[in-house]
Amino acid sequence: MSTRVAIVTGGNKGVGFAIAKSLCRKFDGDVYLTARDESRGKQAVSELEKEGLKPLYHQLDICNAESRDTLAKFIKEKYGGLDVLVNNAGIAYKLNSNAPFSEQAEVTLETNYFATLAFCQTMLPLLKPGARVVNVSSRVSTSALNASSAELSGRLKSISSIEELTCYMRKFIEDSKAGSHTEAGWPQTAYGVSKIGVTLMTPILQKQLEEDGTRPDIVINSCCPGYIATEMTSFKGTKTIDEGADTPVYLALLPPNTDIKGEFVTERKVQKYK
Repeated sequence: MSTRVAIVTGGNKGVGFAIAKSLCRKFDGDVYLTARDESRGKQAVSELEKEGLKPLYHQLDICNAESRDTLAKFIKEKYGGLDVLVNNAGIAYKLNSNAPFSEQAEVTLETNYFATLAFCQTMLPLLKPGARVVNVSSRVSTSALNASSAELSGRLKSISSIEELTCYMRKFIEDSKAGSHTEAGWPQTAYGVSKIGVTLMTPILQKQLEEDGTRPDIVINSCCPGYIATEMTSFKGTKTIDEGADTPVYLALLPPNTDIKGEFVTERKVQKYK
């Protein structure tokens, strides 16, 4: 029987680090903690080794196509496929950032939506039967949807294809550069819109896999880990990173034939956002 394998993107710090730590304890296989910076990634591995755990490291910059392809090739050659993928890597501008909103929109969506989707699409062909994928999103995705105009919110909630969703994400960037995003019905949050993309792409990808039908029981869900005390929240969150890792790891280890598919989950409970 081949060794099972899990990947956690952005695993060198914050909730990604805690997810990797928890999977090392609970997942019956190899766990790869990935990071853009090799020294930071290996330092995170060293910290977990001090706790008696055995994580592995592989470089990954989800925004770089060559880096994505290199990891995919490695996983295919070494393991023959992938059992668990946690898409945790992401960025957020500080609330007091002086960066123009147009810049925040483009940079945030390029990482949180476009790069996450690209890595998903790179790895989906490698998913083994029974694989689990977790897209780390945020409750901000639902609040951003509710803060959008009724017309735009309705259109976003009715999207049924990745192509259409991607068009809307690009339109947000274009509207932001033109200074017309609020007039177009978008909320004043680049991070929130990026996570709308992550939350909405999840059921679409789930449906694609189910329609393919060649690999049974592959499940993709998105989740909110909660308001966590990390660098991203300027350490103002109310949860520890270990508490934040609970729902993502729960979804990563869902049992065979689960009914939780293509959902948005928080505190281990399915949330309805449509």
